[in-house]
Amino acid sequence: MYKIIIRCLFLLLVSNVSNAQAWMTNLEIAQKLALTQNKMVLMVWEESTTYPYGVMANDENGKLVFIESLFESEVISPIVWEYFVPVIVSESQYADLYADIEGKRSNKYMNKFNDDSIKIMDVNGNIVNLTSHPEQFQNITTIINNYGVNTKFLLPELMGYRTEKDFYSTYYLASKYLDFSMYMSENNRSAFIDLGMLYLEEASNLVVAEPNEDQKALNQRVALLDLQQYFILKRPKKALRQLKKIQKDGIEPNNESFVAFLYYTAYSILEDETEVKLWKSKISSVNLKKAQMLINLNS
Repeated sequence: MYKIIIRCLFLLLVSNVSNAQAWMTNLEIAQKLALTQNKMVLMVWEESTTYPYGVMANDENGKLVFIESLFESEVISPIVWEYFVPVIVSESQYADLYADIEGKRSNKYMNKFNDDSIKIMDVNGNIVNLTSHPEQFQNITTIINNYGVNTKFLLPELMGYRTEKDFYSTYYLASKYLDFSMYMSENNRSAFIDLGMLYLEEASNLVVAEPNEDQKALNQRVALLDLQQYFILKRPKKALRQLKKIQKDGIEPNNESFVAFLYYTAYSILEDETEVKLWKSKISSVNLKKAQMLINLNS
């Protein structure tokens, strides 16, 4: 999405004037700022700042350059601020942050949470860059290219989730992250899908925690959104198998239009024109446009 180049590298390195903006030290305030600026949060543990934190970067010619200290570099700091809200989090906050996710995240997620590497988070504190290679220097240019995204597309759902965390706000945010992932490059698309799935799992847990008369329909809606990821991952046959499996148990009336959209999308990708004609008349113009995006993604 972004082609980041580090301009005037040599001039900045030899400059005697320090213009590097200090990183934030309050995660909550950093998240609020990121929300207003439509950015992700770049977070590191405070302990990692007690030693030279070397990173790699690409100069304007694509050549790899070694930066001795991420936190003190006059070259990198302004660029980091341009694409993220960077924050250094004290180890004293570790216990509270750990308690929020204990038993709710994968081993891969927990390993990333615990290590000293750069963590890219959304404004709710969920990590998106789960790949970790602690033995290697991280490439800050690659991190910016993959995760230095404008999150304005997500803003209504992010605001709704932060205002009132219930099934619907969580579900809609999960759905929006799936939509958002379609605009990402193939290199980082799965990372944003996984982030959406994290919210979808949370929505599913809220159905259990807050039972009501629509519980069956809501559980089914979660299952239907879950299979939508396979269109984005270019696995339409798996999506279709999952959809038929769900249909065996009967489709709830409130979910019929969603099911029609999924069937139409699946058969369009698989070029089954007979089935496409059967389902096309049952979906809205808005869903037709969304289906076309998924179809184009698979072409």
